[in-house]
Amino acid sequence: MTPFKTIRARAEKRKGGPKALEALMPERPDLKRLAKLGDDRILAEMTKRVFCAGFAWSVIESKWDGFEDAFLRFAPAKLTFQPEDYWEGLMRDARIVRNGAKILSVRENAAFVQGIAKEHGSFGRFLAKWPSSDEIGLLDLLSKRGSRLGGNTGQMLLRFVGWDGFVTSKDVVACLREAGLDIAEEVKSKGDLAKVQAQFNLWAEETGLPYTHLSRICALSIGENRSE
Repeated sequence: MTPFKTIRARAEKRKGGPKALEALMPERPDLKRLAKLGDDRILAEMTKRVFCAGFAWSVIESKWDGFEDAFLRFAPAKLTFQPEDYWEGLMRDARIVRNGAKILSVRENAAFVQGIAKEHGSFGRFLAKWPSSDEIGLLDLLSKRGSRLGGNTGQMLLRFVGWDGFVTSKDVVACLREAGLDIAEEVKSKGDLAKVQAQFNLWAEETGLPYTHLSRICALSIGENRSE
């Protein structure tokens, strides 16, 4: 496998040098801040990621204030006690995107968030304790216990709430394949995910960098995002 320093050097060259690349890095993950994140904000991000899947993100963002109002500011306890006519009413609510399956996923994910919170104190605390070296285990849990949180949706949820992990975007996968990892062009199988996890674990040990930075540098080292 290609050493990460080679991948980083390529990204630096493409982006105008070390300082320019550093400026493109996301904020370093803050586990204390993640642990304090309210369950309502976790559920809100779950909902946003679910609705963004297959839609233009700009459409969801433009309607987000309406989502907040329609879904009772995403308070899990309130949502889990709403009667059927509340959920039926949302199917006709112009404040949100009226996708029945995704609307009902909010009810299921409210119960999921509540269950995890009862077990661990809060969903944020649960996430803060889960090691980045086992992202695939966390993704599996999200897929099995949550609703519509599998695949890339789960990865993006973790990224947006501030958990330290990788994302198997097209460019990240291309970088890994270029580096010598034997995986498919679209990482979907458990076997390929395990290989990706193992490689990021090795690179984390090699560099001491957060997984979010490793993932971002990998993406910036290849593909169509070259700086002029």
